[in-house]
Amino acid sequence: MFDDDSRYADAEEKTVEDSRGRQVRVVSVPDAPEQSRAGVHRRRQGQRLDHLAHHYLGAATDYWKICEINDAMYPDQIAEATNVDIPDGQG
Repeated sequence: MFDDDSRYADAEEKTVEDSRGRQVRVVSVPDAPEQSRAGVHRRRQGQRLDHLAHHYLGAATDYWKICEINDAMYPDQIAEATNVDIPDGQG
């Protein structure tokens, strides 16, 4: 269901019933990876998290690691942040 390098690749899948009685496949949220902070990036206007992830972590799809280390569930929570913590890329 997910790419091998996705954070959800090994997540447990199950089927639940929604409020309309439909069967829906869901995955559990994986635990946050162990990460240490490599530094802080001072953002300029127009810089997106996927761009920062590509620059610092080598993959734009790792933007979620920046969200995790900044304690943000959604990228929009830090969309306007001036200073963004950057993980060391080892997590």
